Amino acid sequence: MRPAVRQGAWQVRRGRWTCVVLVAAALAVGTAGCGSEGRTLNVFAAASLTEPFGRLETVFEQRHPDVDVRLNLVGSTTLGSQITEGAPADVFASANEQAMADVAADMDGEPEPFATNRLTIAVPPGNPADIQGFDDLAGGGATVVVCRPQVPCGAAAREVAELAGTSLSPASEEQDVKDVLNKVVTREADAGLVYRTDVRAAAGKVEEVRIPQASRAENRYPIAVSARAAEPELAAEFRDLVLGDEGRRVLGEAGFGTP
Repeated sequence: MRPAVRQGAWQVRRGRWTCVVLVAAALAVGTAGCGSEGRTLNVFAAASLTEPFGRLETVFEQRHPDVDVRLNLVGSTTLGSQITEGAPADVFASANEQAMADVAADMDGEPEPFATNRLTIAVPPGNPADIQGFDDLAGGGATVVVCRPQVPCGAAAREVAELAGTSLSPASEEQDVKDVLNKVVTREADAGLVYRTDVRAAAGKVEEVRIPQASRAENRYPIAVSARAAEPELAAEFRDLVLGDEGRRVLGEAGFGTP
């Protein structure tokens, strides 16, 4: 029978020990010795990792029943800004190395690459604007959406445009790659530059038009434990899950490459 928690001190009552926690003592020492409290692990991850990290969240929580993994899934640049402003991140997984480098002072140890990805063109089913390649995006006849230049998928779009020897005039620049994808899914755009993994995740809702130049502009995804992690060992376990065989299997099934 689990001891009851009351305000007071340890005392004997009716022949049983009753664990009572002093509020003041709990504030002073930061812990209470009466049973295990649930723990929280805050994982900040690039929006393009939504599907595989959702699966890894489940795996980790099954292995640690007392742990609640909370995923913060938005653009890597936004996550980096949140971290530098003091947000309680325990683990950070970025969609490119630059976003990780920008928060290097807030990380513990050297970030480790765990996946690769490349850009592609997402179009609505049936490809109503007849997008055949990158040149069709630059002609001005189609409504095209991309990520903001500061976001990894936006930086990749700019690099691919340079490799293709052209430039884009997008209808909008979105905060993260899932916002771009949603514009295509809802047919607000004729085409969007997203990652190949996003097209796979939205199978049936969009179609893919591949970009040959994208193979020369791959994104490398690094992961690191925050220097301010509440439980560094627990955070390191999640990092190791991502880097290990289970993580590679889940990422591979989602379409990510290995670094």
